[in-house]
Amino acid sequence: MRRVPVLAINFKAYDTAIGRSALNIGRAAERVYKEFLGSVQVIVAPPFTELRTLAESLEIPVFAQHADPVEPGARTGSIPPEAIKEAGARGFLANHSERKLRLDEILFLTRRARALGLATLVCASEPEEAAAISVLDPDMIAVEPPELIGTGIAVSRAKPEVVTRSVSLIRKYNEKVTILTGAGISSAEDAEAAVLLGTSGVLVSSAVMKSKEPERVINSMARAMVRAIERLGPSLGSS
Repeated sequence: MRRVPVLAINFKAYDTAIGRSALNIGRAAERVYKEFLGSVQVIVAPPFTELRTLAESLEIPVFAQHADPVEPGARTGSIPPEAIKEAGARGFLANHSERKLRLDEILFLTRRARALGLATLVCASEPEEAAAISVLDPDMIAVEPPELIGTGIAVSRAKPEVVTRSVSLIRKYNEKVTILTGAGISSAEDAEAAVLLGTSGVLVSSAVMKSKEPERVINSMARAMVRAIERLGPSLGSS
């Protein structure tokens, strides 16, 4: 089965992630998705304040940036998975290095998401953590060494062994989960390298959100990943 690369964009809380700018970047991501006619899956993860607007305006999947491992109730400031679904999102990120969770909390969230029909993209800081998370059966795992996040130094270039070891360990426990590369992904070359190292795409943030031409960056990364898939051959299982 041909692998379809994934480009997930975490808007974080940059000033470009708010209001009209967030919607414009979401629409740019959708244009890239449509340009490649399904050859690339593009996901956007805006702040909670923009979640419903983007979910109602875009065809591509819109994810929340985080979910709290709690049930609805008297929990001031908490965002349970039920609220994310009601806002129109199709899934959420969990365990990002800026919002770490325990394994039992990740288990709660993956089970609750599955019951609600939401997808999960769970981050891991190192291969061993990624392997442990894979047992919890999320839909996607993004391997992101925290020391490289926001540096512009891609893990696929600086620490390729982290990517390959993550893939190897994860596949011992979970053959289905989609594996992404994160941390410092800043160029088309970084995205291409991530796919060539055995993952199915990238989780990016500042490269898009801080760019004066976000659509160009998104397009170049999508094109590079498609090129990597073609180099690897048409008959690949998902990674």
